[in-house]
Amino acid sequence: QVQVVESGGGLEQPGGSMRLSCAASGNRFNIWGTGWHREAPGKQRELVAFISSYGNTNYADSVKGRFTISRDNTTNTVYLQMNNLKPEDTAVYYCNVILTGAEGEYDLWGQGTQVTVSS
Repeated sequence: QVQVVESGGGLEQPGGSMRLSCAASGNRFNIWGTGWHREAPGKQRELVAFISSYGNTNYADSVKGRFTISRDNTTNTVYLQMNNLKPEDTAVYYCNVILTGAEGEYDLWGQGTQVTVSS
């Protein structure tokens, strides 16, 4: 059993910063990678950033240069540092942890956290 818990989010002004956290805990498990996705009202869920177990990262073009994804292997926590926030960043952000085990690869989703960027 593995639990994925998100924290962070809230209200921030344009140009501000915010950091989201995604912590995984539970029985023995292996993480292949972790992604941050977001879903704005009336829009499709999109991948924002991804980090592999090796530390390789990928970003959506819309957030390159502003967002940074990182991992703390000691605590099994992945962070999404969001700088220079824009109103279009407003969405519910979801952490997606890709795990590997005897049953193969599978995903676990965090509960989601609201990020609102507004003046």
